[in-house]
Amino acid sequence: MSVPIAQVVRTGFIEGTHYGSAVVVNAAGEVLWSIGDVDQTFLPRSANKFMQTFAMVELGLPIRDELLALACASHSGEDFHISGVRQMLQLANAQISDLQCPEDYPLDRTARETLIRQEVPKSPLFMNCSGKHAAMLLTCEVAGWDKSTYRQIDHPLQHKCAEVIERCTGEKVEVIGVDGCGAPVMSSTLTGLAKSFSNFAGPSATEDQRMISTAIKMYPEYVAGTTRDVTKLLQGLPGAIAKDGAEGVYAIGLGDGRALALKIDDGGQRARIAVAMAILKDILGVVSQEVDDQLAKQVVLGGGQPVGQIVPLIS
Repeated sequence: MSVPIAQVVRTGFIEGTHYGSAVVVNAAGEVLWSIGDVDQTFLPRSANKFMQTFAMVELGLPIRDELLALACASHSGEDFHISGVRQMLQLANAQISDLQCPEDYPLDRTARETLIRQEVPKSPLFMNCSGKHAAMLLTCEVAGWDKSTYRQIDHPLQHKCAEVIERCTGEKVEVIGVDGCGAPVMSSTLTGLAKSFSNFAGPSATEDQRMISTAIKMYPEYVAGTTRDVTKLLQGLPGAIAKDGAEGVYAIGLGDGRALALKIDDGGQRARIAVAMAILKDILGVVSQEVDDQLAKQVVLGGGQPVGQIVPLIS
């Protein structure tokens, strides 16, 4: 059962409450701290992307460095993101039309407004999951598999993703749904998700996991975008890996193997950021004051001015 995890405070008045759950594990996967129900099955959404990329690397995905980070990304659609996706499509002998994610505009406001002013139509190339989809096409090209059916759950690529997710989380995939991008999304628990981030970031990481984690640390702007909170966290917390997911999901792994995962029930992204920063600061004691000042204070506006903030209920 989820519990109150953050409050919306406006002009000193508690206007609303976000419910959710969160967990912290150590390098051995043992729970150090938790709040709410952290063993309930849920869909991690894009927080699964590190594991999906790991599956593709084991299948022979040949990209490295910034393109590997882009395969893990929910990118903002900035020029360098789009260029990277085009590179992967070229390597895969694929076209933009082969991407089976929805047509969209970039998440980045400047990039989106520029395309709209230029009357450029929506495209799957701009969709925030196009890096993952391009990597899936490239994996199929390398493996000699049918590229037209790569999203289907009975495709060998998706079988491999399920196997790797079970291996990294230590849990059986109980639910398989359709993610916002159209690819399968596979379940875990918050504890299992935190364990997977511990695996990638900590001392027990395999060579392939370390390669993925290194790409994320070296090219954090490829994982999200130049203005995104995930990028700012990665830049301000050396040695960490982090990934957000739709519906208020966040997971962070530290170099010593400690990791956290959280879910805001109503999908509130402002609460996700505030709660994650509170756990990093008050429970794990690792976040710097500079990063805390940038990210922790999720303000509530009145008349265009700050009149309150999102207050985490973490102890």
